[in-house]
Amino acid sequence: MRQLDVGRLRLLAAIARHGSMTGAAAALAYTPSAISQQVRRLEAEIGHPVLERHARGVILTDAGKAIVAHIGSIDRQLEALNVELDDIAGLRAGSLRLGTFPTVASSLLPLAVNRLHERHPGVRLSVVSARLELLLENLERRRVEMALLWDYEWSRISQPGLDLRHLTEDPTAVVVSSSHPLAARGSVRMAELADESWVIRGGGHPVAEVLSRTAHAAGFEPAVSFEANDYQEAQAMVAVGMGIALAPRLALANLRDDVTVLSLGVDAPRRRILLASLAGRVSTPAEAAMAEILAAVARASAVRPSDRP
Repeated sequence: MRQLDVGRLRLLAAIARHGSMTGAAAALAYTPSAISQQVRRLEAEIGHPVLERHARGVILTDAGKAIVAHIGSIDRQLEALNVELDDIAGLRAGSLRLGTFPTVASSLLPLAVNRLHERHPGVRLSVVSARLELLLENLERRRVEMALLWDYEWSRISQPGLDLRHLTEDPTAVVVSSSHPLAARGSVRMAELADESWVIRGGGHPVAEVLSRTAHAAGFEPAVSFEANDYQEAQAMVAVGMGIALAPRLALANLRDDVTVLSLGVDAPRRRILLASLAGRVSTPAEAAMAEILAAVARASAVRPSDRP
């Protein structure tokens, strides 16, 4: 495929408009010899003559006519491209594919999406919610440009090739029924819960490991009475007295009226909420805008550790 210089194509169109290389040279502030040199280079690129020279000027060959016929369309397309690039740079257009996980998708992310739509309505956003392993795979396979991730102190994300931005920390809390003897308290020590039955997330969910580690650190083995599929189901079982539960604070954004949340104080296990992208990528304007919005929403929604109970 020929590699054509658009500047030389435009120069030929100028020659056609002015009827001579001298006229084009005067209009474009070139010397006639410079114009002639560029025409020779163009002819070498395409392998055909583009002009027939005569005493009163020049005449376009068939190849020259074809070039002049197309250069107007090329210029219009380039102008449209420049407008679109300006729109992307100014966040009047563009797209973003974002990965997230359920507890953030039901708490922080809606606030960020609303803010992005309000500020940059022309940006097309698509979101995929998944478990951690699939989010990492989606990043690696470039199915998403950015992903919201999480990790705990004992299972830090160490995957090479990722840039990780720490947005906030999400402390673990205790969920009890509103009729539970501890419900009137704002906080509790884990050791006080040794005799309780526990509602956990089933299927090897990470919060089950959080419970196991936290209970063992407090000196007891938790007795599990129910394995739930999601946090809403866990809340429902807590509400009817099947047991109490641990949950990250962000998982409790949609809290039932018949359950109560108790703080574990400064000793609560805390997971990091992270924004990840592939290392070495240059962020698009849409990515940079969403990253700043997510950081601002995370700061505003941060849960501060309460005083030690």
